[in-house]
Formats: sequence, structure tokens, C-alpha cells
Amino acid sequence: MSFYIQIGAGGGDLDEISNFKDGFTNFLKKKGLKNDDKILIVEANPLNLDKLKDCWKNFKNLKILNLAIVDKKFENENIKIYYTDDDKPCYQVSSVFKEHVVKHYPKSKILTKNVQSKRINDFLMDETKKIPIEYLAIDAEGLDFDLVMDIDFDIFEIKNISIEFLHLNKQSKKQLIQRLIDKGYSYSGSGFDVRGYDFMFTKKMNFYLK
Repeated sequence: MSFYIQIGAGGGDLDEISNFKDGFTNFLKKKGLKNDDKILIVEANPLNLDKLKDCWKNFKNLKILNLAIVDKKFENENIKIYYTDDDKPCYQVSSVFKEHVVKHYPKSKILTKNVQSKRINDFLMDETKKIPIEYLAIDAEGLDFDLVMDIDFDIFEIKNISIEFLHLNKQSKKQLIQRLIDKGYSYSGSGFDVRGYDFMFTKKMNFYLK
């Protein structure tokens, strides 16, 4: 049994702006999962939930969660997310940071919604109970770096991590890569983003422990 987790799902493969493609969704729809494998789809903007339910309607052992996954510096259990209607139909740049949305839509009216938040380690513990994670995809619109830096890799067994690098500067990109290397990962190519904005890192096998 393994988990397949997507943090920041948008509208899955029902977003016309992305030509109805989503790397994580497309990957799992083609992959043969084991009967006891579980899928967790996490999206902060509740306006995307109906599309996600339609996108994943043929899958069992699936849970769709309306959550903002955050790092340890966020203390409140509820949080404000920012978005704009100009980002319809799937609100791909919904973010906990207003400036992130403004950067993409500088002339748009910025709207807000209050959603439940959960720190990433609490989320992983509550949902997986430390069962191995086969793939973890993170596209958190401005929080990608903070989430990876916050994950307790000594507790959770994560085999593959796809992480968006689009919003990282040179220094933070270097720090993120070094942290993953220090935790036993190696770069294994492009991640799930269909535009090529994700890294994929894979945990190296320690043959001495086999």
C-alpha cells in the first residue's frame, strides 16, 4: 500500500487553459494502481472542488481535501487565500500570498476566501499514518520552497517528490536541492508540471539496508 498525493491540484485535467492536461492526473490515469493504494488530492480554493470531483470520479480509494497546506510559521487553523476571477476556470494561482496573485494579475481585482489550513507534517501524519508515499507533488503557489524545507524526512518515507521551481530564486533553488540531496534524494528529471516547471527527485536505494 502506498499514497499518491497532490498538493495544489487546481482543477485537475479539466482546465482549458492548460489544454485539459495535468501531469499528476494524467500520470495516475495511465498508471495501474494496486487495490489498496490511496490518492489524496488537496486544493485550497473551494471553487475548484466540483471540477476535481468530476476529474477523479472513476477512482476509488480517493480523498479530495479542501485545505491550504502551510509550513510551521503559520499558526492559525484557518487562513485567507487570495485569487482573482480573471484566473477562471480553475484558479491556478490561488495563494496564501496576495503579492503572488498580484504578480500574475497586476490589473485584476483580488478576492479572498477563508479556508482551513494544516501544517504539512501534521497533514502527512494525519492522512498517511507514516505509510510510504510513492509520489508527492507540490505546487503551492509561493509556498513550495517552505513546504519542502519543513517536511520531516526522518519520519515520512517519500519515494518521489515533484516540486515546482518556477517561483524560486537562484539561492532558494540551491537550498532546496541541497536539502533533498542531504536527505538521500537525487534529481531524476522533470516533474509533473506539463509546462516543465517541476523538478522530480527520487529517494536513492540504500542497498546496505536490504
